[in-house]
Amino acid sequence: MAAQNNAPLPDGLEIAGYRIVKKIASGGFSIVYLAYDTEGVAVAIKEYLPSSLALRQPGELAPTVAKAHLPVFRIGLKCFFEEGRALARIAHPNVVSVLNFFRANDTVYMVMAYESGRSLQEHIQDQRGRGLKVGELFIRTIFTQVVKGLREVHASKLLHLDLKPANIYLRTDGTPMLLDFGAARQTVNTDMPTLTPMYTPGFAPPELYSKTNLGPWTDIYSIGAAMFACMVGSPPQPADQRQSEDKMAGHFDQLQSQYSPELVQLVRWCLEVEPLDRPQSLFAVQKVLQAAAPAATAAGAPAGMMDRLRGLVGRLGGGARAKAGPDTLI
Repeated sequence: MAAQNNAPLPDGLEIAGYRIVKKIASGGFSIVYLAYDTEGVAVAIKEYLPSSLALRQPGELAPTVAKAHLPVFRIGLKCFFEEGRALARIAHPNVVSVLNFFRANDTVYMVMAYESGRSLQEHIQDQRGRGLKVGELFIRTIFTQVVKGLREVHASKLLHLDLKPANIYLRTDGTPMLLDFGAARQTVNTDMPTLTPMYTPGFAPPELYSKTNLGPWTDIYSIGAAMFACMVGSPPQPADQRQSEDKMAGHFDQLQSQYSPELVQLVRWCLEVEPLDRPQSLFAVQKVLQAAAPAATAAGAPAGMMDRLRGLVGRLGGGARAKAGPDTLI
């Protein structure tokens, strides 16, 4: 995502009953703030502010949008608002909680739960930095829950379309949470008043490049790519390159000595270039993930994580939501 060059809202600003504390993240599409509600509960607020369309100078609250960009800006605004409303209806422990959304300053804001932890991408990098692989029990446990959350998203007639380790957040108790839904995964086409899905090379299937025939199978490819990134430490070969010269077979052969054949085959299955060759349901993926894994493949989980993982394996169907602590981050 392109850099966000717009000025953030000032610290201490009161807006719709929330007090902005500081900016905590930004990209070409939005700015995310830490804030507190009227009861002193920490929340994260995402502001719709595509930097290619809107400009906000320091000291200003409302962005300036050129007349030529207004149609696209308004389409994005509508998508952001409507998908925020749809996500607010989803109550699942593995999907980010959207608590509220409101209009202000000529744009739209989405209020989300503010949770402690770090992204799966950061966990992979930490493991690699210590010379460790991400273990099979960890992968099976985390992605079983990710798939459960994604099934709930699909049941609500939404797709994620940018599922990757950076968008899977691990709470401090080890439970994962899907982040970055809706228009945040769309990039602005300034040549015409439309928004098209954006993609991350390596994690995106071929149909995202052509922006046709999108469906649950699209997210299933990305699930496979995210599991592959856990195993190898980097994304798979980009799908557009695979269509001309597929080099993935060698990677899968190398993984056979490190992970169970069942898990490697599942990743290979999810990463099929042709949509019809992939698992046809998330339940099929979940079923393989929940099958017993060899105990020897559990290596690679961080200290203290193994006990939590074993407990999670026993209650995967329970879906108890972790409570957010006072010092939390989405």
